[in-house]
This record gives sequence, structure tokens and C-alpha cells, in this order.
Amino acid sequence: MSRQKKLLLLGAVLVIIDQVIKILVKTNMTLGQSIPVFGDWFQLLFVENKGMAFGMSFGGVVGKYLLTTFRIVLFGFLCWWIGRLCRREEKVPTGVLVGLTLITAGALGNIIDCLFYGLVFSESTYTAVATLGHYAPFMQGKVVDMLYFPLWTWPEGMPLVGGHIFFEPVFNFADSCVTVGAIYLILFQYIFFAKE
Repeated sequence: MSRQKKLLLLGAVLVIIDQVIKILVKTNMTLGQSIPVFGDWFQLLFVENKGMAFGMSFGGVVGKYLLTTFRIVLFGFLCWWIGRLCRREEKVPTGVLVGLTLITAGALGNIIDCLFYGLVFSESTYTAVATLGHYAPFMQGKVVDMLYFPLWTWPEGMPLVGGHIFFEPVFNFADSCVTVGAIYLILFQYIFFAKE
């Protein structure tokens, strides 16, 4: 099996895992519902993200269209770049290709939510789980987030952070792929990118 096919398979598996987790959460949990996994420090907490990472938003409906379009263009560029690196005569480190594939698969996982979840599912609420239905037009779907690690709360007396949870963001498997891929490339493959 060629490296391109192996990378395509890896990317497909990651996107499938991401979507299975999101669909299970969306169709089995109410918005805001929390399920402890390992005590209080790791929970499944169902929230929906209307905009960018960590719940930030970007300019309402028009901003959402622009953000989703940007994500699609970035995804296309990453696919083209990985394909180009696979075809180069000199050997590109497998780690570079795997890191870029993780980022690309994560991006696609969140793009799918934005493009189709509004068309496929009913609105999630604090009292009822989503079913098949429609809550938003194409490109206006919300991203499903569920991984929550409130490791500890800073003591009240600490300046700036007192009383706040150490790691507050709720994220998803796709976000994890992007983050792990990016950190891996920065820490272990920086020499390749410096040469490029």
C-alpha cells in the first residue's frame, strides 16, 4: 500500500471516529448534560460551538459563512500539500505527513458539523436530545464539543486566575487531532519546515 493510501486511510479513520463520537453525544445527551468519566477531572460535557475554537464567535451569520469557507479552502490546501509532499522524489519524513494528516482530518471533522449538522439534526436543547430534523441552513451548523478536563480550580487569592478552572475549554476529538498534529510538527519536525 502506498504512503498516500495509508495517509488517506488514517485520515478516514480519524474522521469516522470523530463523527461517531459527535453523533452519539448529539443524539443521546441534552445540551449541558455532563457524564463523569474519571471522577470530576474528566467529563463528557455536551456543548455546541457556534464559531471558532473554544467557543469564540466570528461576526454572526455572515462571519459563520466566511469562517466555514475559510476552513474549506484551508482543508483543500492541506490535501494538495500532502499530495505534493507524497509525490516528491526525495523522501519526506513520514512524521511530517502523519502530522499534516492529523490536522487535515481534524479540520474535516469540524467542517462536516458546520456544513451538515444544521440540515440533518433538530436543535439540541437543555431538555431534549436531538433527532433527525433541521435547525440551520447549509454551512450554519454548530460544532459538537464534549471533552472537558476541569483539572483543578485556582485558589481565590491568586491574582488574575483566582477562582477560575485551570483548563476550562470543552473540545472534541477533531480539535484533539489538530492540536496533537500541530504540536508534534512543532516539536519533532521543525527541521523539515525550516529547510522548506
